[in-house]
Amino acid sequence: MKRRRERRKKYSGKMHKTRAFLRVHIAKELKDSAKIAKRSVLVNKGDTVTVMRGMHKGKNAKVQKVSHIKGLVYLEGVTARNARGVENMAPFQPSNLKLTALKESAYRKKFMKGE
Repeated sequence: MKRRRERRKKYSGKMHKTRAFLRVHIAKELKDSAKIAKRSVLVNKGDTVTVMRGMHKGKNAKVQKVSHIKGLVYLEGVTARNARGVENMAPFQPSNLKLTALKESAYRKKFMKGE
């Protein structure tokens, strides 16, 4: 599709459709050990991820907050200073993250079985 339409879907789409953009790729080690059949999973608070791109590349951290409205993920201990010198949580695009450990939940058990 055209870029314009894809951007419109992401930034002005309905909430139940825009949450699909919050999917994070699964690390190969986790995929093999847990026998997960999916390539990507919706990111949740409590998951452990690795930053793949940007200034914080290579850092491992737990997900502290997921913003469905902004389409961003915030990690524990990864901060950025603003112009006034105040440290805030650094936002990350889900496409720049890789999932290394899942938080167990009843909903995610079906992914563990490979269904």
